[in-house]
Amino acid sequence: MSDSLIFPGQGSQVVGMGRALAEAHPQARAVFEEVDAALGQNLSRLMFEGPGEELTLTANAQPALMAASLAVFRVLEAERGLDLAGGVQCVAGHSLGEYSALAAAGTVSITDAAKLLRIRGEAMQRAVAPGAGAMAALIGAEPAQAAEIAAEIAAEAAGAEICDVANDNGGGQVVLSGDRAAVERAVAIAQGRGIKRAVMLNVSAPFHCRLMQPAAEAMRAALAEVALNAPVVPVYANVTAAPVTSPEAIRDALVRQVTGTVRWRESVTAMAGAGVTRFLELGAGKVLTGLVKRIAPQATGAAIGTPDDVAAFSRA
Repeated sequence: MSDSLIFPGQGSQVVGMGRALAEAHPQARAVFEEVDAALGQNLSRLMFEGPGEELTLTANAQPALMAASLAVFRVLEAERGLDLAGGVQCVAGHSLGEYSALAAAGTVSITDAAKLLRIRGEAMQRAVAPGAGAMAALIGAEPAQAAEIAAEIAAEAAGAEICDVANDNGGGQVVLSGDRAAVERAVAIAQGRGIKRAVMLNVSAPFHCRLMQPAAEAMRAALAEVALNAPVVPVYANVTAAPVTSPEAIRDALVRQVTGTVRWRESVTAMAGAGVTRFLELGAGKVLTGLVKRIAPQATGAAIGTPDDVAAFSRA
């Protein structure tokens, strides 16, 4: 069996995540303590106790989800014999989860990943005035249909408004992002073309579109200050759906990712095509596991986030 470790993105956060793991495993506690120290904030208490509105804030949710994922990873390494270099073919993460993947692969320290994700979350929130941007999910849409609608909106607006494909999640789920009026028009067009469902999403900012360019520049500056190592295993980048191996390529991919499409469907397809037969989702929730089942039904998948999940994990 050939494994890929995959790491969830924003939206998977829930109050209580990581708490049982921290209570049961010292390796998990150490991760949460490291993240708390890096940020100068008791983020772990917010994760364990809430309130949910505060945890959901982008600047908190991003480092919190990374912490939850890396806590699982460290416990599997220490107690269940997970060997990244010897037993894992590759890693990948959805949006902010790419930072979790890079931390697991030894490219960036947990401390630096937490600091980068705090900068990323704050910069994304600042990039667009509250309410000016929006995102919408097209359910049952082909990626080409979504791209065609986005292109029509862009042509109509003659550059005055932005509507980009933010996420190609697979399983007939494509997300658009941009100026609110443009995204609302895209939803109306999609509904008129018989796409199964087209719904506005309750998000705090229009992620993964060109409106995020100020945040991309903030990340370019922040990443230039951080030492990156070559990953122990290949990391599939969101923007290329292909492995990145050099620190220079990784920096470039992380900057481009802020405004670019998360090509999750293509990433999973590429990993399965390269021989991955099992996808292990580490951290909060089971969103990616559900997507993998629809994208690569021939592969198996498991979500690992609790002490019971850890106990059930088998390297075989």
